[in-house]
Amino acid sequence: MAYLRIENTARQTVLCHRARRADSFGSRLRGLMFRRSLVPEDGLLLVPDWSIHTFFMRFPIDVLFLDTDWRVLSAYPSVPPWRVGPVHRGAYAVLELPPGTIARTNTHVGDSLSLQEIEQ
Repeated sequence: MAYLRIENTARQTVLCHRARRADSFGSRLRGLMFRRSLVPEDGLLLVPDWSIHTFFMRFPIDVLFLDTDWRVLSAYPSVPPWRVGPVHRGAYAVLELPPGTIARTNTHVGDSLSLQEIEQ
């Protein structure tokens, strides 16, 4: 299975070592629902997408909205379970990460990310 390693090139930090890509309607809709947790190395990249929900989730997540150049448009730390949104019209993708990742990596709006496909 192919995963993505996602780095914040502006800060030279790694956001996640094993992000899955959700690029079908079903995989984007399911997202992280029903998972027990999200380990620090994991993430989920929803493409294309500009809104999320956290229904049926058991844990908070950090959320980054990205443009087509993988630049951060908005950042939402620790979005709790069972919420609608956040929404960022005009975003191309959404990156869902373990809580605390935005703070740990010092990620800010305007930062550029790089994505590298890896096999595991």
